[in-house]
Amino acid sequence: MSTATHPATAPARPGSRAVPEPIPFGRVVGVEMRKTFDTRAGTWLLASIGIVAVLATAAVMLWAPDDALTFETFGSAVGTPMAVLLPVVSILLVTGEWSQRSGLTTFTLVPRRGRTIAAKAVVTTIIGVGAMALALVVALGGAYLGPALRGTEPVIDLTVGQVGTLVLAQVLGMFVGFMLGVVTRSSAVALVAYFVFWGLLPTFSQLLYATQDWYRDVVGWVDFGWAHGALYEGGLSATEWAQLGVTGTVWLLLPTLAGLWLVMRAEIS
Repeated sequence: MSTATHPATAPARPGSRAVPEPIPFGRVVGVEMRKTFDTRAGTWLLASIGIVAVLATAAVMLWAPDDALTFETFGSAVGTPMAVLLPVVSILLVTGEWSQRSGLTTFTLVPRRGRTIAAKAVVTTIIGVGAMALALVVALGGAYLGPALRGTEPVIDLTVGQVGTLVLAQVLGMFVGFMLGVVTRSSAVALVAYFVFWGLLPTFSQLLYATQDWYRDVVGWVDFGWAHGALYEGGLSATEWAQLGVTGTVWLLLPTLAGLWLVMRAEIS
């Protein structure tokens, strides 16, 4: 009797198993984008942004004086609530793997955590730019419809350069939420830190500005909110761009890099 093993049933030799292709980065981005809309919190948050934008436009059309029915006025009315709410979307997107305990699944399917975090950064940018595009379209509609209803001429008083700085301001605001998400990896903690970042710290800075002469000379170099706020005015000088670069590095870039270092080493459960 032959003892030879049939080739079809022979155990596979070590190293003969086919290595699956890595998941394309575009697909990872698509999954992370879908996560933004799949949860109730994300869905209602994005829906509320759209609702507030429409209500803000209607409020300006109803109660603003004729000379205030400008593109800039409508843009401010629509963009302000977006600037407050959209970073929360970024926080929930980044912290989902830890707050919803889906990290084990996510990082098993995509073992290289950097690809997942990079995809979240891309989604953050897409949402920030897309939201500002929507805000500008709504504001432009209000800038034409409002004066038309009152029999006045529309005033389009935002230049292309100002629109560009507004978009940059929105994206940087989104990345504040991204930074807090990777640093804390907790939705609750990141949300509290977010309101401290934009509420308590600017108040403390304004107090120093009002009471300390020395601080008035350096506020633009140490207060990210101050430097970031200049983007909404447009027409930044070379000094203001430098101040944005310095404060952005200290308050945004370096903490993000530290948070990414922690993310790569954090235990997933």
